[in-house]
Amino acid sequence: MRAVLCSRYGPPEVLRLADVPTPLPHANEVLIRIRATSVTSSDCYVRGLRLSPTYRLLARVALGWRGPRQPILGMVLAGEVASVGPDVRSYGVGDRVFGFDRHRFGTYAQFASWPEDGVLTRTPASVTDVDAAAITYGGLLALHLLRKANVRAGQRVLVYGASGAVGSSAVQLLRRAGAHVTGVCSTTNMDLVASLGASAVVEYTAEDFREGSERYDLILDAVGKRKSVTALRGCRRVLVPGGACIAVDDGTPKLRHEDLVLLADLAATGGIDPVIDRTYALEDIVEAHTYVDAGHKRGNVVITVA
Repeated sequence: MRAVLCSRYGPPEVLRLADVPTPLPHANEVLIRIRATSVTSSDCYVRGLRLSPTYRLLARVALGWRGPRQPILGMVLAGEVASVGPDVRSYGVGDRVFGFDRHRFGTYAQFASWPEDGVLTRTPASVTDVDAAAITYGGLLALHLLRKANVRAGQRVLVYGASGAVGSSAVQLLRRAGAHVTGVCSTTNMDLVASLGASAVVEYTAEDFREGSERYDLILDAVGKRKSVTALRGCRRVLVPGGACIAVDDGTPKLRHEDLVLLADLAATGGIDPVIDRTYALEDIVEAHTYVDAGHKRGNVVITVA
């Protein structure tokens, strides 16, 4: 099969397309023919090892010293089951599925073998593989943050980075939960964030929300503290007593199968719309990573796999 290999850490140019053996499904695993995947910020952090010195050392121990032990990166997939291993009960050949696995990687390829009991579920008939690949990463992380914050109807929530993969999902899920949402983004994304359900939109280069009179029950940092540390310094002054500020990179997220099932249902019924900035072919993975590295994508960058 064709796959993209990352043999060492570095810039997007370390990625290369190659022919590798097609994996075989073991017991309780399904072999998935991948139709779409995505380039997430997590993929880029792994590829470039763009972490603080302490975390970089820990990452090398966990992932591989000079390069990833699993050279095929990618955490998101959408496609169909090509074959099943022994004892598989949940899926059959031809079933359309999508899912997320931040430990196994391997989705920058034509095939991947995943456990049937992982964060994997059937793709609704009305949802395309490209859309399924687009909602998974941001949707799962946003649901984790909302559950962690115990979001309730009527709360006032500010989403910093409202036009990204996590932010665009969070805005939609917060409105669905009955929250009043203020989105912070750039000028070019203000209309997008408003269309997703934000009742107010702040353009971060023209207005500092920390200087405003509005008070929030929750500030949701959908960008991550690595990038937002300056912009969010002192943000607690606009929180109500007992309010919280939660970042997407606080701790290790708990990603659940039932959350993926919920996303599938919402996508099928129009409860959440995927935001797709650009779509690239697998052969153009270097260009896709270069674009995501620039830090200005709207929503998701999807990779189609022939």
